[in-house]
Amino acid sequence: MIPTKEELIKELTFKTSRSGGKGGQNVNKVSSKVELIFNPQNSLLFNDDEKVLLLKRLANRLDSEGNLHIVSQEDRSQLLNKQRTVIKLVKLLTQCLQLEKKRKPTKIPKTVIAKRLNNKAINSSKKENRKKPGFD
Repeated sequence: MIPTKEELIKELTFKTSRSGGKGGQNVNKVSSKVELIFNPQNSLLFNDDEKVLLLKRLANRLDSEGNLHIVSQEDRSQLLNKQRTVIKLVKLLTQCLQLEKKRKPTKIPKTVIAKRLNNKAINSSKKENRKKPGFD
């Protein structure tokens, strides 16, 4: 079960720094870049099965300490960037916790098989007709 944003924010750590890009002098003065840090192993919001699934699917994105880092510096406002990082985290967690549906194998209809075999026979006869006649 995916927790609400309010529950998640209690377990998150935020770091701010100066971001690059547009903004002129404001960029040099204001720390608008936000980095969200979340540790799925120490989270109280997920049960053990969900934690295993998260750790497996987020393995490439975790650092050596098991922390997940999400960065946002799109907006000039620190508050908007903070909200963006939380939204990114929620999307990522919902994707990771979604169970994959098993594929239900379908049968090939007999008419499709018959049509394919008929086309093969037609192609075969075309190629047979292209050959030079033998003098047997």
